Amino acid sequence: MDTNTLYHRTVEFFADRVNGVRDDQWGDPTPCTEWTVRDLVNHVTYENLWTVPLMEGATIEEVGDRFDGDVLGEDKIGAALAAARKAISSVATQLPLGGTVHLSFGQTPKQEYAMQLAADHLIHGWDLAAATQGDTRMDPHLVHAVAQWFDANEDAYRHAGAVAAPRPLAGAAQHDLLARFGRDPGWGPHHRTLALFNAAFGDGDVDAALALVTDDIVFESTSPAPDGQRIQGRDAVRAAWTQVMRTPGMSFTEEESFVSGDRAVVRWRYAWDGPDSGHVRGVDVIRFRDGLVCEKLSYVKG
Repeated sequence: MDTNTLYHRTVEFFADRVNGVRDDQWGDPTPCTEWTVRDLVNHVTYENLWTVPLMEGATIEEVGDRFDGDVLGEDKIGAALAAARKAISSVATQLPLGGTVHLSFGQTPKQEYAMQLAADHLIHGWDLAAATQGDTRMDPHLVHAVAQWFDANEDAYRHAGAVAAPRPLAGAAQHDLLARFGRDPGWGPHHRTLALFNAAFGDGDVDAALALVTDDIVFESTSPAPDGQRIQGRDAVRAAWTQVMRTPGMSFTEEESFVSGDRAVVRWRYAWDGPDSGHVRGVDVIRFRDGLVCEKLSYVKG
């Protein structure tokens, strides 16, 4: 398909997913690990706002900081859709005229810029759908077109740090495109629960953590050595986690995590202040049931 059609359809794909965001989902995690749903939509809306002046010949210096910060405001969906409509109109008008746009790395043909935007809308549309339990199916024609374009651009994207490390391929078009863009194609409710659960520990919020566990939660602590202690039930676990979270100067940092089926593994660093300040590093082996954490087995480096 021609570039304008591809671009238009990918923006619509993203806009449809924006329309499905519920009021209680804007703070939820996404496959883009540093971004909430709001952060993700704000990023793409920011790109759409930039599209119009760049397509019309403005330089980065001329645009300046006009679109910095929060561009969504109170009417988040309305702001995102309005920016998308303006960007679609600008690209449709400007692409046939030819020429280049001024990007941070130099002058770039408008056709290439539109392809970059199309890829971003398609992948981030999937990110948004996965984060909000929306429809994650991507049009095979869009997947094919973006994959063909990415064949010639993947090395440059990876060298620039624009995408995460690739994940294993499976021989399925949508799966493999997402994997090449560093996504876990199986990202779903367990990933969401794990992200919220780890964030609750990082914030020292025992109530938020317990809201994400089953009533019969099993927790195995790292002490006393060598086998730790097995604690079961929400009330008993609350007492144990409260002690952990109220340690003076406590910080809990996730170093790495992954989900496979109903299991997850989290590498973490736990630190504390005081006369005996220090830190330990360890691993949690987690199990999910019905979208909640039912087992948290903690192990620490000896």
